[in-house]
Amino acid sequence: MSGDGEGEGRQSPLRVMVVDDHPMWRDAVARDLAESGFDVVATAGDGEQAVRRARAVTPDVLVLDLNLPAKPGVQVCKELVGSHPALRVLVLSASGEHADVLEAVKSGATGYLLKSASTEELVDAVRRTAVGDPVFTPGLAGLVLGEYRRLASEPAPAAGADEPRAPELTDRETEVLRLVAKGLSYKQIAERLVISHRTVQNHVQNTLGKLQLHNRVELVRYAIQRGLDDE
Repeated sequence: MSGDGEGEGRQSPLRVMVVDDHPMWRDAVARDLAESGFDVVATAGDGEQAVRRARAVTPDVLVLDLNLPAKPGVQVCKELVGSHPALRVLVLSASGEHADVLEAVKSGATGYLLKSASTEELVDAVRRTAVGDPVFTPGLAGLVLGEYRRLASEPAPAAGADEPRAPELTDRETEVLRLVAKGLSYKQIAERLVISHRTVQNHVQNTLGKLQLHNRVELVRYAIQRGLDDE
């Protein structure tokens, strides 16, 4: 079955891996995603297995439970995103506890969905996660943006005297960065600036490269530290 993303220029279905320690739930999620056109390249039932298999199959999106034997989900996320920054992680958890959500985001997760979500919500979340959009169960997005702001208010490490000056961003890159800092999705930014979703992605990737940052969490922190979210 071909992926729904071919109309946007994607040549093959999104490669997805599902990690959960409950076999029936894991199999059901994998089946739902496969029936929706995703290429489910692997599944895993514990943290150690998840890291090992993800490194072997390199999925586009990792659908990850937090409560795992052998190694907790946040550690799995931290290790995999640290070694493969292009990997997108969507946490699918029964816990809506704020501490769990924030810990997942800090470890590199792009989104956080509760297991009470419908199949349609999950499918949409995986697609959006794949392109870097932050996806959160309603009510959690504001919490995460608040945490970004708290992190950004912490004193930055002292810069060395010989540290190079920050690279110059184009006006458009700065504009996109400002909207990212305000918590807008790539789709919302595209609509606001009347440009394509792909163009927004390109601007974000260029900005990440110029600033030598690895993911959206670092990008938002950078922007908020410079007050771009208040402009």
